[in-house]
Amino acid sequence: MTVPRTSLSEFIAGLPKAELHVHHVGSASPEVVAELAARHPGVVPADPKLLADYFVFTDFAHFVELYLSVVDLIRTPQDVQSLTYGVAKDLAQQQVRYAELTCTPQTSVVRGIDPGDYVAAIEAARTDAERDFGIELRWIFDIAGENGVAGADQTLDITLQHGPPSLIGFGLGGPEIGVPRAQFQPHFDRARAAGLHSVPHAGESTGPQTVRDAVELLGAERIGHGIASAEDPELMNLLRERGITLEVCPTSNVATGVVASIDKHPLPALVKAGVPVTINSDDPPMFATTLNNEYEVAADLLGLDESGVADLARSAVCASFASDATKTRLLAQIDDYVGERDGQP
Repeated sequence: MTVPRTSLSEFIAGLPKAELHVHHVGSASPEVVAELAARHPGVVPADPKLLADYFVFTDFAHFVELYLSVVDLIRTPQDVQSLTYGVAKDLAQQQVRYAELTCTPQTSVVRGIDPGDYVAAIEAARTDAERDFGIELRWIFDIAGENGVAGADQTLDITLQHGPPSLIGFGLGGPEIGVPRAQFQPHFDRARAAGLHSVPHAGESTGPQTVRDAVELLGAERIGHGIASAEDPELMNLLRERGITLEVCPTSNVATGVVASIDKHPLPALVKAGVPVTINSDDPPMFATTLNNEYEVAADLLGLDESGVADLARSAVCASFASDATKTRLLAQIDDYVGERDGQP
């Protein structure tokens, strides 16, 4: 069944959703970034209208450079709290009912924020957002790969010593080129022993071997991006057999230059091979996108109608690390929404 784009867009906008791959700092709205830039003047424009031009990347390395310029604006617990609350508000406005937000506390701690204060700030924002917007937030603390083993050591210490009960995962982000996954195996071993889920990035800007390393060495339960898996049929079989979900972010991949154009995106090949996938927004304001838009992009790539899009939303819930009670509630909300839509004249 072919669904008119306007109708599908409306359906997606109201669809209850879970967001599993979205970065804390990278989700700051232009208004929040401008506010922070005004507090801490420097290279980042303090005018929301100028930020679209500022966030034009020449390649993945340039994206990381610009991303870190925003990280430099996070200098106080107040900055952390206002950023987090704003991100939650933006997600809730898209009917995101549950989100696993990837935070990189080490990059804020090295800029002078006490780790306990950092955690207190995100937790205050989490509870305020749940009260005000009905969104449930959980945290993934990730290693900034560009900071090497020393940064990973500090990240692990923050995680184990200060991580709140709402912390559910341990990740690895940043550049992949020149940052082998193997060096972080001890960190993931300890995080997993502490009961955290393993969710490293891999196969975004490098090849399939990085994904294999994330699975075999880091015990990955989900993979951030992982799109290079499409180059390796045996790897796709492995991911399918083990039920390891790829967190796919189509617009991000084009914006950072790791995919030439949206019509060249490997999402259809991954789905055809039976690899579990979710659709996510990554760093949405930096890529001029939203989670709703990513669902529209995925629907175009995969030829989905409303039923297929609803299945994408269900897949995200099932692949999440939410409690069974939360999963049951979210799946019921999706079913109720679809039922209400089906009952419309």
